[in-house]
Amino acid sequence: MTSKHDAARLALASIGAALALGASGAVFAQTSDPAAQIHRRVLTLDSHVDVLLPRTPPATPQAGLSQLRAGGVDAVVLAVFAPTGPPTPEGYAAARTEALAKLAAIKALVRDNPQDAELALSAADVPRIVGSGKIAVLVGFLNAYWLNGDVAGFDRLYADGVRVAGLAHAGNNAFADSSRPQAGAGEPNGGLSEAGKAAVRRLNDLGVLVDVSQLTPKGVFQTLEISRVPVVATHSDVRALVDATRNLSDAEIDAIARKGGVIQVTPFNAYLVPRPAGYDARLAALRQQYGLPPGAGDQGLAALEPSRQAGFLDAYRALYPRADLKQYVDHIDYIAKRVGVDHVGIGSDFNHGAGITGFADESEAPNLTRELVARGYTEAQIAQIWGGNFLRVLAAAEAARR
Repeated sequence: MTSKHDAARLALASIGAALALGASGAVFAQTSDPAAQIHRRVLTLDSHVDVLLPRTPPATPQAGLSQLRAGGVDAVVLAVFAPTGPPTPEGYAAARTEALAKLAAIKALVRDNPQDAELALSAADVPRIVGSGKIAVLVGFLNAYWLNGDVAGFDRLYADGVRVAGLAHAGNNAFADSSRPQAGAGEPNGGLSEAGKAAVRRLNDLGVLVDVSQLTPKGVFQTLEISRVPVVATHSDVRALVDATRNLSDAEIDAIARKGGVIQVTPFNAYLVPRPAGYDARLAALRQQYGLPPGAGDQGLAALEPSRQAGFLDAYRALYPRADLKQYVDHIDYIAKRVGVDHVGIGSDFNHGAGITGFADESEAPNLTRELVARGYTEAQIAQIWGGNFLRVLAAAEAARR
């Protein structure tokens, strides 16, 4: 049976060949488990992982090189992210400092581990790097808050290696409205501002894949109307199954698929389990206890000391019952059955609050493949879900570069 190292070297002529390529085969080589063999052969890619700085909780990473190797995960998009702060020079400066520190951390990771990881600057780079036995690292970007409407900032980010970019996170900014706005903020941009619309066009021109996770529905539809190429939701779930504002409606899923795009499903507990009774009151009390402003998610969290950040996040996650792998794969199933296997993938959001029973970190990635096999997905379909679909839309974004 051909190893994924050998297969990678034979298949660099097309991105489509990446559907059957993986790179961490040594972990699973000596097993008769069919699911493990499939996991060994396919190229596995996680489209959204946060970067941990020394002061950033959790103390134990969910997606370090050791976890990626243990789980046979071949490629990862590491996100240059900083949370939304106040619309002040000081707020923008603090977020810029954090984002650039995370970008430097990504570069240091590949520089300091040349035998284990390599930076990928294109879709074609991924199978080449994977074929050499290394983990392919792509640079993503999330939350243009600190750019404060400066579209030219995306040119600088592209020059620094960013190949996937999303405009918003929790909290509106000068580019776009968030699916989790600041308390009482509504949608002042009506989805995307003029700067946000210009940013989508500029990202197309640069060949950067546009990420619509975190946007309001208006923002998603406007992005789809403007973009010349398919888009991706790097870490989103299904609103028909769980009514969370971060999840995508059927209309959004259908529109992303019609454009040729992909929804990368996240094992994020709060988007997989219905909101418990009394949740809003308990969250408000928790935020007050930690001196955080009214809101959702991690708004204001950056101002806390690391130990208090960790304490808040632990208590925040405990507000929900814990989801399991079957509930997670229900969302993959839903998208695959509604719009086709071509339009669904995996984006964990590890290191930023995600993690469920059975898929708590990257080392447990084989459990996901096992569940997909149990539900009747073929190896070719699993290869699409685990990496092929994402590489296809990344290559499409690159082809639109002007």
